[in-house]
Amino acid sequence: MHAHLKTHARTTLPARLPARLLSSLLAAMVVLAACKEAPPASAPEPAAPILQDRQLRFPTNHPQLALLETAPATAGTSVALELPARLVWNEERTQRVYPAFAGRVTAITSDIGQTVLPGGTLAMLASPDYGAAQADAAKARADADFTRKVAARQHELLEAGVAARKDAEQADADVARAQAELSRTTARVSLYGAAAGVDQKLALRASLGGIVVERNLNPGQEVRPDQAGPGVPALFVVSDPGSLWVQIDAREADAASMQRGAIFVLEAPTLPGLRFEGRVTAVSDAIDPSTRTIKVRGVVANPKRQLRAEMLATARFERSLGSGVMVPSSAVWLIGKQHGVFVQSAPGVFEPRDVGVGWLGPQQVLVASGLEVG
Repeated sequence: MHAHLKTHARTTLPARLPARLLSSLLAAMVVLAACKEAPPASAPEPAAPILQDRQLRFPTNHPQLALLETAPATAGTSVALELPARLVWNEERTQRVYPAFAGRVTAITSDIGQTVLPGGTLAMLASPDYGAAQADAAKARADADFTRKVAARQHELLEAGVAARKDAEQADADVARAQAELSRTTARVSLYGAAAGVDQKLALRASLGGIVVERNLNPGQEVRPDQAGPGVPALFVVSDPGSLWVQIDAREADAASMQRGAIFVLEAPTLPGLRFEGRVTAVSDAIDPSTRTIKVRGVVANPKRQLRAEMLATARFERSLGSGVMVPSSAVWLIGKQHGVFVQSAPGVFEPRDVGVGWLGPQQVLVASGLEVG
């Protein structure tokens, strides 16, 4: 069993200590903790521990023993990786609405928290620019009708032998050009509303069904299409909160466990006792130079809408470690390049042992050699 202080972190020393000084390593740890609660001045001085055959022996009922903690060496088949995570909207089920034409807000028909169907109206704008697009479509429709009539007369004259064939062919070309312009202008207007008439009324619509989760406009506000872009909030954000993305920061050493399709358990501190199962959907090929972490994206189902966007959480993965034994990270010390632990061979008797480390975690360490289970 491995003795270590409750509050003592892994110790790194500059060089390998000889056997006669190993007692200082454990004794110094005890002294540092013992300084918190010094015995009364009148209390008798306890007998000092002794070093015998590379074993540090404490007398029975020595007060420093109460400051040490032991833990069994357990089989290290897998370990739980706990990684920081943040919830965001699922961008595959989210629409950010920006104005396609400049205009003034005349009515707001949807607000935060309201459900909208695909094609539902969010707000209405009075837009002269949209009216100009409607007028272009109307003029193109008139030109197309006129060219068709001209082409029909030219073909009648050609059959009567009055008109030249090239005039009929020119009329057919004019019809084709007019029809192409009609298709272009009509398609442009149809993206944002009715293709017939000129009313300058532009409807902001939701292409996806969901919940209005963000609104950034007011009645009478002037909006322009050049206001869209990175860093500029959308007029409306519509999303389906039944599914959320999970942004996870993984360490370089844990990259092997972050494969696409890997399952993880999500826990939020504001929802104690609740667990949500998620799945990794994308892993970055680059490492963030500022944090030295790998950006991982997952997706988690949220049918009861208990999770919310921008909520902080913890993503727990199970990582297979292979053979070895697990010990608390606070039980392992480092002297030069050699890791070691103190093994309790009998009550109050501790001996140092060199070990080989296979994996280092913030809470646990996988010892690949030097220890056995138990």
